[in-house]
Amino acid sequence: MAGHILIVDDDVIFRTLAAELLASQGFDVLDEAADGLQALEAVAGRCPAAILLDIGLPGSDGFALAPSLAAACPDAKIVLISAGIDHVPAEVLQTCAAHAFLPKQELAVADLITLLAA
Repeated sequence: MAGHILIVDDDVIFRTLAAELLASQGFDVLDEAADGLQALEAVAGRCPAAILLDIGLPGSDGFALAPSLAAACPDAKIVLISAGIDHVPAEVLQTCAAHAFLPKQELAVADLITLLAA
């Protein structure tokens, strides 16, 4: 399964590794963003199939940013990620318009493919 992905994370090393991992499995990384403003600029006029969105962004965190990204790209599946927490309740995901949550330490392409196919 291939699709355009936007990676939003303030850690450039994580963005690079995630982009390489996704590209090796046939995904096309549409763009990368380090914060909410860059993420909104990245989706202006071109929506990805999915957005990998870090919760711990500087400024507006991923929970606050997700509804704006969902409004800009209603068909994009937003997958929240974090190194600092290992669970986000389903009601929180629904409230912030996210499709799913994956801890960064458990991030695997197989998990993403499953989430994006759902």
